[in-house]
Amino acid sequence: MDALELLVNRRSASRLAEPAPAGEQLDNILRAGMRAPDHGTLQPWHFFVIDGEGRERFGKVLEQGAIAAGQDEKGIEKARTSPLRAPLIITVVAKCEVGHKVPQWEQLLSAGCAVMAMQMAALAQGFNGIWRTGPLTDSPQVREAFACREQDKIVGFLYLGTPQLKASTTVTVPDIAPFVTRF
Repeated sequence: MDALELLVNRRSASRLAEPAPAGEQLDNILRAGMRAPDHGTLQPWHFFVIDGEGRERFGKVLEQGAIAAGQDEKGIEKARTSPLRAPLIITVVAKCEVGHKVPQWEQLLSAGCAVMAMQMAALAQGFNGIWRTGPLTDSPQVREAFACREQDKIVGFLYLGTPQLKASTTVTVPDIAPFVTRF
């Protein structure tokens, strides 16, 4: 797939099934994440690959976070089962260095770029996914499961797999004019 076509026509897919990226395909996705823009070569990220039984363990962690947050039974159930919506999940944690010349906000953006790069690498190899966040990224139980220090931030859960529904081949690209000002 042409790189420009990939970027301009990008679309997330939330209904994902097996197969998931594995082996060299998964390595390519992780390598793409490692190539995100990175001022100061800090590599301010860590990737947690969740598949197989790890999805159920992750669901239990999310369930604990939902219970601690006081969510209702429906929210708790959704948290527990959400990792089963895709065969592979990559949790991306921004491992931020405090007091560094590269500000913390820039380190967060770099980790976010890693998520985008990994999603595009998955798409380029015939897979797709969706970048999810939500209030549980700040849950103490979830943060602890991913070894977050106080200054670290979970920037997303990248759900990956094979799209169950064929995405429309036509993407409505918004008019850029309202978003662009020549300075």
